[in-house]
Amino acid sequence: MDKKIKKYQQVLEAFLQEEADSKTIPGIEFQVITDTRNNHFQLVETGWFEKQFIHSVIFHFQIKPDGKIWLLANNTDMLVAEELVKKGVPALDIVIGFHPESARQFTGFAVA
Repeated sequence: MDKKIKKYQQVLEAFLQEEADSKTIPGIEFQVITDTRNNHFQLVETGWFEKQFIHSVIFHFQIKPDGKIWLLANNTDMLVAEELVKKGVPALDIVIGFHPESARQFTGFAVA
């Protein structure tokens, strides 16, 4: 299991860094936040846009002890779970956590 979790940590960190590097908005920083002890991975945007302070989570993932990746936030129109599948993560190891449990069976990904 540890090998699988380490692999998924690397996949998520690389994915989030690619996303951060691809975004450019003057005055806004895109930061990858990783907590490998508790297995949380986020991409946040922060800074000033015009006269408004911005601080928001773009993506938030958690790797649970059973080795499944839970997608907890996706504040884009990107099909993030499908991107992870392209990077080698089996669909049955991805849970769309922001969907109610009763709806997860229709996502094509893990229920829990």
